[in-house]
Amino acid sequence: MSKLYFRYGAMGSGKTIDLLKVAYNYKERGQKVIIFTAKIDNRYEVGKITTRIGIQADALTFDNETNFYRQIKQLEEKPDCILIDESQFLNRKQVLQLSDVVDFLDVPVICYGLRSDFQMKFFTGSGPLMEMADKIEEIKTICECGKKATINMRMIDGVPTTTGSQVLIGGNDSYKSVCRKCYKKLTHHVPGI
Repeated sequence: MSKLYFRYGAMGSGKTIDLLKVAYNYKERGQKVIIFTAKIDNRYEVGKITTRIGIQADALTFDNETNFYRQIKQLEEKPDCILIDESQFLNRKQVLQLSDVVDFLDVPVICYGLRSDFQMKFFTGSGPLMEMADKIEEIKTICECGKKATINMRMIDGVPTTTGSQVLIGGNDSYKSVCRKCYKKLTHHVPGI
C-alpha cells in the first residue's frame, strides 16, 4: 500500500543525502524513480539536486503551475516512487495532487523539505504536508549548543534577522540551524511577550 511521506528537518540535516540514498536504492533494484525539485532553487543549477558535500542528481522541476497528478498519470510507464526535494515550496493544491498519486495511482511519494521558515511559520507546502501525510519523519541535526536544531535562522552579513520575505534561497551563508532557545537568545526575544 503506497503512502505519502513528509521527511523534514532544519537546513544541514541531510535531507538531500537521504533523498539521493532512497533514489539509489530503488534504482539498484531496477525500479523507476522520478525526482522533482523546486524550480525556484537555483543555488547550484536548475534541475539539479546537490548536497552540501557535492553529490548531485538530475531532477524534473516544479513551480506553482505544476500538476503532479496529471503529469504522473500521463506517463507510459508508472514509476515505482516519486521523490520531491524542497517540498516546502509546494502549494496546498499540489500536496493534494501528490496524495491523489498515492491514493489513485498507487505510487508512493516521499517529500523532503523544511517545516518552517526563519520566523517559525509554516511554508506553503509544509502545513498541508503535516496535515495530509500518512507518515511524518523528522531528520535531525544539532545546534551549536548541542540541542536539536529545529529552526533555520536567517543571517544577513553574519547577523540574525527576523524580517524580510519568507523565501530567500541560500545556504550556510544565509542560514544557521539552531534550537528554539538559541534562536530566541540570538534574535533578542523578550520572554512572555
